[in-house]
Parts: sequence; C-alpha cells; structure tokens
Amino acid sequence: MSRPRRISRATRQAIATTFARLNYRRLAGIYCYEGGEEFWKAKREPSRRLGLRVAKALLTRLPQGGRSLYVGAGVAELPVLLVEALALNRSVVPCNLRRAEVVTLNRSCRGLPLRYRAIDAGRARGTFDHLWIVSVLNDSERYPQVAALSYGRATPLTFDAAAFVQERRTLRLLVSRCLSKLRLPAIVTTSVEEANWVADWCHRKNVWYRVERRQFRTALVGDPICFVRVGASTRANRRRYG
Repeated sequence: MSRPRRISRATRQAIATTFARLNYRRLAGIYCYEGGEEFWKAKREPSRRLGLRVAKALLTRLPQGGRSLYVGAGVAELPVLLVEALALNRSVVPCNLRRAEVVTLNRSCRGLPLRYRAIDAGRARGTFDHLWIVSVLNDSERYPQVAALSYGRATPLTFDAAAFVQERRTLRLLVSRCLSKLRLPAIVTTSVEEANWVADWCHRKNVWYRVERRQFRTALVGDPICFVRVGASTRANRRRYG
C-alpha cells in the first residue's frame, strides 16, 4: 500500500475535534505556574498548525503499518500522532510521566486509535522504526546544567560541573534505552539541540546516521525539529552530520 501524500480532510477534522475537546483550564495548571490560560490562548492554534507541518513531512518518511515510540508526548504531539495512526495506520506509543496530563489527553482522544501511557518510554515493549524525542534531553527543570550548556547560558560562576556529569550520565542512559528499541533502518525526530545525543549513541554503537538539513518550527518550546536517519546505509562506518 502506497503512502498518502496529503493529510485527508477526515484526519484534519479529527485533529481539530481533538483540540477542541482539550480541557485547557486543566492543562494550564500542568504546563504553567501562572498565566496558563493566556498561554493556551496564544499557543493552541500554533500547536495544531505547526504540528500538521511536521506530520505532513513524516508522511513521506514513515512506512505504513510501522510502530512509533514518543518520549514525553503532550499536546504538541497530537497532530503527528493522529496522522500516524489515521493516515498511515501505524501503532503509536506516546509516553508521558505526568499522569494528570495523560488523563486529560486521553479524554480528548476518546473514540480514536490513540492512547497516551503514563510510563517510562524506556519500558515500552517491542521494537519501533520511529522514535520521537523532542525537548526532553534539554529540559531546564529536570536537567538544568545540561540545558544551560545546550542553550549557551552556562557561566563559570554558577555552572555546577559535578551535577552536569551526573545529568549527562542519566541522559546517555535514557537515550541508549530508547534508541536500542529501534528496528533499523529508522527515523528519529528530535530537536536540533538534541541531535547530538543521537549522534553520540550512533558513534558509540558504530551505527550510520544522517541528520537532515530541513528544520521545522515548534510552538510550545521553540526548539526547531529535525529528522535523523539511523542505520539506513549499507556502509556501516559512514557517518555524516548536516
């Protein structure tokens, strides 16, 4: 079965309906300490629109009927998840450790082949040909030292080198657990800043990879998204970044 080239009207309607069902008042408290309702008034439509752009790009990159693992999936991932499930008939496993958000998202997805899971993505069962890991490895709340270094905000007087070493160790383990679940060749969707973590794993495992040049804007965090092709070359020792 050939892949669709466009997102159908029915799929677009399903996405619009799901966004309309979301409990933005509850999401406000999950995403923001204050000003959450104003945040969602500004971000709701960009999240849907920019998510559709990424989803359209994945239509030409992902095969029918495969499996995708999403790490830290939330509202921004809804358009992509639904396009995968509805247009490409793929099995999607969106993981999110914030149980309150998972409950809210699943209520909006009732009647659709999509269910968020409140589990560690590293414990997801089976193998996947697509991994989504966006704005997870540079989360400033969970990994403040890594985030400060990633975004050029680290200063000699406040940077905690010992904490950074521990954060890096934790993140390398997380990346390894997720990437080890890939059935190669595969696609990794990540942010430009986080692509280095994927490259690091590939180098250590002697796996070929290529980071695509095209980038896509995101609505919530602002980190540009890119695609990394992993294990697609017959020349295992050939690697290219860019």
